[in-house]
Amino acid sequence: MAQGTIVKVAGSLIVAKGMADARMYDVVRVSEDQLIGEIIELRGDMASIQVYEETSGLGAGEPVVSTGQPLSVELGPGLIEAIFDGIQRPLTAIREVAGDRITRGIQVPALNREKKWAFVPTAAQGDRVTAGDVLGTVQESAVVVHSIMVPHDVAGEVIAIAPGEYTVEETVCTIRDEAGKEHPVMLMQKWPVRQGRPYREKLNPDMPMVTGQRVIDTFFPIASGGVAAVPGPFGSGKTVVQHQLAKWADADIIVYVGCGERGNEMTDVLMEFPELHDPRTGETLMKRTVLIANTSDMPVAAREASIYTGITIAEYYRDMGYKVAIMADSTSRWAEALREMSGRLEEMPGEEGYPAYLSSRIAGFYERAGKVICLGQDGREGAISAIGAVSPPGGDISEPVSQATLRIVKVFWGLSARLAYARHFPAIDWLTSYSLYVDNLSPWYAEQVDPQWNRLRQGAMRILQEEAELEEIVRLVGMDALSWKDRLTMEVARSVREDYLHQNAFDDVDTYTSMNKQFAMLKLILLYGERGRAALDAGATLNDLLNLPVRDRIARAKYIHEDEMASFETIEEDLVRETSALYEREGVK
Repeated sequence: MAQGTIVKVAGSLIVAKGMADARMYDVVRVSEDQLIGEIIELRGDMASIQVYEETSGLGAGEPVVSTGQPLSVELGPGLIEAIFDGIQRPLTAIREVAGDRITRGIQVPALNREKKWAFVPTAAQGDRVTAGDVLGTVQESAVVVHSIMVPHDVAGEVIAIAPGEYTVEETVCTIRDEAGKEHPVMLMQKWPVRQGRPYREKLNPDMPMVTGQRVIDTFFPIASGGVAAVPGPFGSGKTVVQHQLAKWADADIIVYVGCGERGNEMTDVLMEFPELHDPRTGETLMKRTVLIANTSDMPVAAREASIYTGITIAEYYRDMGYKVAIMADSTSRWAEALREMSGRLEEMPGEEGYPAYLSSRIAGFYERAGKVICLGQDGREGAISAIGAVSPPGGDISEPVSQATLRIVKVFWGLSARLAYARHFPAIDWLTSYSLYVDNLSPWYAEQVDPQWNRLRQGAMRILQEEAELEEIVRLVGMDALSWKDRLTMEVARSVREDYLHQNAFDDVDTYTSMNKQFAMLKLILLYGERGRAALDAGATLNDLLNLPVRDRIARAKYIHEDEMASFETIEEDLVRETSALYEREGVK
C-alpha cells in the first residue's frame, strides 16, 4: 500500500510524491480528513490525484495513502430506490449521519450493512455453476426481483447454500473450484467503474424501446439496447424529454444520472418519481429507479465518475436479464469536468480546450450500452439503452461534445428553440432529427403493430417535408400562389404537427400513447388527406374539406383513452361518410 505526501494543491487536483508503488486509477485517502481521490497520472514516484471532495485547507506535507483498489461500486440489494452522489455515497444515509451538508471525508457504505434480506436459493448443493449463473433471488422492491449471481471469476461446485435472512456481507453460498479452493459468495459484490462488465455475446438490436412519445416512436425510434443523444439549447426541453422517457419507456430498470445539472431539476425528480404511478407495475416509479445526483454545486471532479457509476449499475441489472434505460443529464457537464482535469494536468488541449481523448471517452461510455446474451448457462438476454442529453452553448451543435457524440450514437433527437418558444413539446425537430434503427425495426412494427405502419410513417414524413418546401413559396409570394391541393397538404401537415406530434406531458391521457393508438391516430390524419385530395379531384372546394365536422374529432383523438379504441373506428366511418357526401353532392362530378 503506497504512502506519500502532498507537494502541490491546484483546486481538485493534488500532486503527491512517494507514490512509486501506486497504480493508475487507485483510490487514495488524502490528509487526516480522509478525503477520497483517484490517481489519474503517474510519473515516477509522483502521482496526480483527482480529489472528489472540497480541497480547501489542504497543504504540502499532508499524508496520502493508497487503498490499492480502483474506484468501485457496491452492487447488491438496496440499490433500487436509493439516491447516490457521483462516487456512490448514499445521500439519504449521509443526511441521517451528518445533516443537510456532506461532511468532508465522511465514510458511509453505499449499501446498508445492517438490513437483512430474504434470500431464496434457486441452485442446490452439488450443482455445477459458472460465472453469471443465478444462485438465488432477493425481493429488492415491490417490483424488482434481485438475482444473486456467481462472480465473474468463479466456477465450480456448490458445496453450501441455504435460504434465510442475510446482510449484504454475509455468505449465502460457497463454491469449490477445480483446484479445490472455496469461494464464499455474498449478496454484495464490487466492480471497478471504469471496466465494463463481461457478457457472452452482443446482439443486433431488433425491437424498439417503446416510449409512448409519438414523435419518437413514430419517426425517430430507439432500439432496446440502442443509444441516443438529445442535444438542444437552454430551455428547449432536454430534461423534460428525459423525465418522460424515465417515466414511460419500455424498460424494467431506470438509472437516472444528474451530472452537473441544476439542483432544482434533481429535486423535481426526487419529488415527482416517488409520487408517480407506474402503469407497468401499479407501484410508484421509484420502485424500479436508481438515482445518481451530482449537481452543479457539487465537486466538478465527481461529475466525471458519476457517468461510470451509473453505467456500471446499469450493467449489473442488465446481467440479471433486465432491460435497463440509463439517462445521462448531461454529458456536456461531464465533458467540462474532463476539460478541467486535463487543463490542470497541463495536457495538450484539443478543440476548444477539451482533451484530445474526448471522443474516445464518450465512445467508451456509449459502447457499454447494447443488447447482450448474459454470462451464465441459461442464455438470458439483457439490454441497456443509453440516452444522453447534450447542452451545447447557444444550441450550436458544431461544438466538440455534440460532434463527438453524433459520431457514436444512432439516434439524434435535435431539440429546436423555435418549437420550444412556440410551446410545441416535445420540441424535437422532425426536419433535423434522425434514427438509424428504422430499417432494423421495420419488421417489428409490421408484425406487432400493423403491416401498414411503415407506409404511414413514410407518408407523414413526406407531408412534413413538403410543408417545409411550400412554406418557402408562401414566404416569397403568399398563400394565394398555392393550388388547393397544396393548401390541403399544408392543412394535413398542420394536423400532423399539432394533433399528432404535439404531446402534453401534464395531461393524464396524452402523456403516453400506445403503439396501437399511435397507428390509429396517424391513419385518421392521412386518410383525411387522401380522401380530401380525391374530393378535390371530384370538384369539391377546400372550404368544404376544412369545414367537415369530423375534423374536430380528429384533432381531439389524442385525448381518447386507451380503453376506448373503438372510438377510432367510429371517427373513421364518419370521415368516410362525410367525404363520400362531397363526391355525391349535386354539381360535383
